[in-house]
Amino acid sequence: MSEKIVQTAGRNQLGEFAPMFAHLNDDVLFGEVWNEEAIDVKTKCIITVVSLMASGITDSSLVYHLQNAKAHGVTKEEIAAIITHATMYVGWPKGWAVFRLAKEVWNEEEPAQTEKDRYQNTIFFPVGEPNPYGQFFVGQSYLAPVSTEQVSVFNVTFEPGCRNNWHIHHAKSGGGQILICVGGRGYYQEWGKEAEEMTPGMVVNIPAGVKHWHGAAPDSWFSHLAVEVAGEETGNEWLEAVNEEDYSSLK
Repeated sequence: MSEKIVQTAGRNQLGEFAPMFAHLNDDVLFGEVWNEEAIDVKTKCIITVVSLMASGITDSSLVYHLQNAKAHGVTKEEIAAIITHATMYVGWPKGWAVFRLAKEVWNEEEPAQTEKDRYQNTIFFPVGEPNPYGQFFVGQSYLAPVSTEQVSVFNVTFEPGCRNNWHIHHAKSGGGQILICVGGRGYYQEWGKEAEEMTPGMVVNIPAGVKHWHGAAPDSWFSHLAVEVAGEETGNEWLEAVNEEDYSSLK
């Protein structure tokens, strides 16, 4: 065998009180039986788990042998199949009891959530995919269509510090845009005016022909619905980026 099983629990816990039991546990059971080469260690782990399960043993000893099985290559899928199969023969309550322990032993951590994932859990509308108009933004933004019929509505999400360039919605008549903040904290500013803080529930009406920008606060994600107002001969004109010093002065 490539690995020799060594156990000292018997002597550590019962060496003085029951030396013969300690000897049988450490030297015979684990020293000889577990190291016998006719059956590989992984198979012995499986046999032991099923034997204890059949006996109704669901204490720390079974937890140890479940951990031992995992350490010797028994996968989560395999232990689930093993317990399910054994349950058909040893009883449903025992299966439930062992599954509760096995879930803890094979409790592999989920992949860590990204900042985007965590923020998504705080808002109702989807964050969406990277914004195809990203060349007109400083920082990373995302776009998710909410409605593409009758009235166009998109959820626009900005990572902290992200904002779009100054721009103007043009129209021969009508036109413009409505912003509805749905998450985080950001700003809207019209040319020649102070920036306005935006928080969830706030609505900004942007007439056609008004130069403006909007985006996240430096320390917060930000999402708003962008509602396109119907108009005649509408179009968008992208202009220069927001002055870095002016933006950095926002809190």
